[in-house]
Amino acid sequence: MSPTVLFYCQHSVGIGHLTRSFAIAAAMARRFKVVFLNGGPLPAGVRVPAGVQIIDLPPLGMVGGHEIVSRDGQVDVADARRRRREWILEALHTVQPDLLFIELFPFGRKKFAFELLPLLKAARAMARRRGGAPRIVSSLRDILVAARPDQQHHDDRAAWICRRWFDAVLVHADPRLARLEETFRPRRPLETPVHYTGFVVPERNRDAVPRSAPAVPSILVSAGGGIVGAPLFQVALEAHASLPRATRPRLDLVAGPFLPEADWQALQAASAGRDDVVLQRVVPDLAARMRAASVSLSQCGYNTAMDIVMAGVPALVVPYAEGREDEQTNRARRMAGLGLLRTLEPSALTPATLAAALQDTLAFQPRPNGLDVDGARRTVELLEELCVAPEAAAPLQQSA
Repeated sequence: MSPTVLFYCQHSVGIGHLTRSFAIAAAMARRFKVVFLNGGPLPAGVRVPAGVQIIDLPPLGMVGGHEIVSRDGQVDVADARRRRREWILEALHTVQPDLLFIELFPFGRKKFAFELLPLLKAARAMARRRGGAPRIVSSLRDILVAARPDQQHHDDRAAWICRRWFDAVLVHADPRLARLEETFRPRRPLETPVHYTGFVVPERNRDAVPRSAPAVPSILVSAGGGIVGAPLFQVALEAHASLPRATRPRLDLVAGPFLPEADWQALQAASAGRDDVVLQRVVPDLAARMRAASVSLSQCGYNTAMDIVMAGVPALVVPYAEGREDEQTNRARRMAGLGLLRTLEPSALTPATLAAALQDTLAFQPRPNGLDVDGARRTVELLEELCVAPEAAAPLQQSA
């Protein structure tokens, strides 16, 4: 009988966490029974991986980085919190998992400790039929937010929770680009084993046909789920209009499922009558569209960055950097340093600077991708090792 994984994912702003988690869950489903706790709304066009059982919790999200809001419109936050906590604990006891796989917590999602700490305590208290409690794993992206006002307290608290509850931390990155200790610095060492899996890339992007010269010159503009993409989209439309008409590539703008309706209507109004602008809400495969473009213009979330790398497209990124968000800026600078893309600081974003940067990027040739992008497969291998390791045995060796 295949081991069982109970997989918790809370995407709170965009769809990046969900996209990466679904790619991991799809790889898991070949070797594990996977039950997926989905904490946010399931966007239009996003499919649940084959072989994965999903439990849609009352959807919650975050506004301004600190306030939990209901994404349902019918259930208020207090009721959603109560229901979620009950459903999560019920799923734990019904599924009886061999592994509990938690995305981002305790390195993020502090606002969701109301349901995650009870889950961790209940998991540790369980006795499976074979004896012992499920192994507990934290799943992390490459770079963490490291600009909180209480950053030291946050890191110390996360390290304590890891020592208390978690058996392993999987960092879905190539340590040549980013290491955990660069954005996570508790005063007491983490102690929980840390394993680098390589970057997680959906299977369809790994096996894609290599990029060739575009049939029609075009600039592809995107911003992940789109919830914070409106400022980039508006400036992109203005910058595109200022490019020389005779040589101006077509502008293909993919707004994303979470772009607010008012912003979508504003884009439609701003592009009305422009025959060299194409607007779309969603596309089935953004990486495939990147491979067909002359230039990609985007923010620099984890999944977008990997789409750029796999597509091999000349890319310009304007990282999202509102409030305390420094993750995308950090990633963009590191990738630019490796010659994988070009970056424009958001503080310098104007129609004129963007138009000039796009012109430069048209002539940019990215370096061949040398990053480890086998993260989904390696994650499954590590989890299989963790499942068979005896409870009393020494922990797995940390991978560099």
